[in-house]
Amino acid sequence: MTRREFLGRAGSGMVGLALAGRGFGMADEANRRPNFVFILVDDLGWRDLGAFGSTFYETPHCDRLAAEGMRFTNAYAACPVCSPTRASILTGKYPARMATTDWFGAPQPGTVSSHWTKDKPLLPAPYVEQLPLEEVTLAEALKEGGYRTFFAGKWHLGGEGFFPEDQGFEVNRGGHHRGSPPGGYFSPYKNPKLEDGPAGEHLPERLASETVRFIEAHRDEPFFAYLSFYSVHTPLQARKDLEAKYAQKAASLDPALPRWGKEGEREVRLIQDHAVYAGMVEAMDAAVGTVLDALDRLGLASNTVVIFMSDNGGLSTSEGHPTSNLPLRAGKGWLYEGGIREPMMVKWPGIVTPGTVCEEPVISTDFYPTMLEMAGLPWRETQHVDGESLVPLLMGRGGLPTRSLYWHYPHYGNQGGSPSAAIRDGDWKLIEFFEDGRVELYDLRADIGETHNLAASLPEKTQALTDKLHAWQRAVGARFPEFRGHNT
Repeated sequence: MTRREFLGRAGSGMVGLALAGRGFGMADEANRRPNFVFILVDDLGWRDLGAFGSTFYETPHCDRLAAEGMRFTNAYAACPVCSPTRASILTGKYPARMATTDWFGAPQPGTVSSHWTKDKPLLPAPYVEQLPLEEVTLAEALKEGGYRTFFAGKWHLGGEGFFPEDQGFEVNRGGHHRGSPPGGYFSPYKNPKLEDGPAGEHLPERLASETVRFIEAHRDEPFFAYLSFYSVHTPLQARKDLEAKYAQKAASLDPALPRWGKEGEREVRLIQDHAVYAGMVEAMDAAVGTVLDALDRLGLASNTVVIFMSDNGGLSTSEGHPTSNLPLRAGKGWLYEGGIREPMMVKWPGIVTPGTVCEEPVISTDFYPTMLEMAGLPWRETQHVDGESLVPLLMGRGGLPTRSLYWHYPHYGNQGGSPSAAIRDGDWKLIEFFEDGRVELYDLRADIGETHNLAASLPEKTQALTDKLHAWQRAVGARFPEFRGHNT
């Protein structure tokens, strides 16, 4: 019997004993279960926090979270754009397995004629435009296990009938079909799922306040609060005081520093100096601080797991090019590291040693089994089939089973990326581009910036990883783009 099978049958017993033995909730059955605050930021790049190397953006509250928990340096989103990654978090499945491979609202093969990609050589693969209701979401699993469930912020996983309240969340504050805030970042919000606040109220702080209100109301019950920021997605809007602060800071940077490079046909930002974006990052960080401070004030911090993640890489090649992901290559919409590697932190009081760093490659499908195990709830192996529990890493008890990580993005990204797929196997990463069939091979340990393509010099390794990627695509039923004029 595998460890996963054993824990799936044992339910809360094994993990509950481990947690109780370390002082984690000794009062009663409900309090032995940790609360969860899951924080997802939209479009935040790997280097956009001080704890991950930014010297321009100021993020003291996120840095505090890193200091109090475990920082993951090889954490990945399941897709370089938002909706597919968000679906992977809630289902524990790769987007390719569910055919939820592009942001919901992107062109389908039949509608691409009115899109800017209409003259591209490939038609995008057809994709499912909502999180299927037959999937048992993480929220539904936790709710069935006795948790109160709450969602605030960006949803972008389907329209009417597929909203958060249809997928296991008891409360929904702001989640609907749109991927960006319809009225911008200041009230009036024009959001059908969020009442307007006083004129000029700032959206990140409002979402944090709604989250705190829910936590206060359910402080005596186990809860799952999912704070899914619209920040730092476009439109690029910041408080004027923060914009002025960072404009002054940007003016003090060395003017000789190179600011622009090229990624394919796109310009890519090479330095973090965008004042508006910096203000958006700081406002998001302050909202995180609001929630963390509330957990302290309510006496809940010691029994609450806080998870922090971004849904795709930082926006660096289009739409204002607001951030730089260096030393990573490219950004949102690309399968290079800048598009999929994310800042991730987990605070698990009494379990995770504060200030620790984990270099093990992990991915957004892993949250589902991890949180079930943390809660002492049985695993749902047919549901979160593409995830692995990170509990051994968090407890310092060894690594995960040997595995490869996969990406399948059969679409043209608004940011310049083209239809492609990728595999990470140990330190090796291979990307296959569907337009011309070329492959690129990188040793991420030696070349984190993916500057030296080793495919021609290592043909056996290249072929082995290509074969492995293709086998995975067949196993999950991945859909592919087609050349125009091709008849199926």
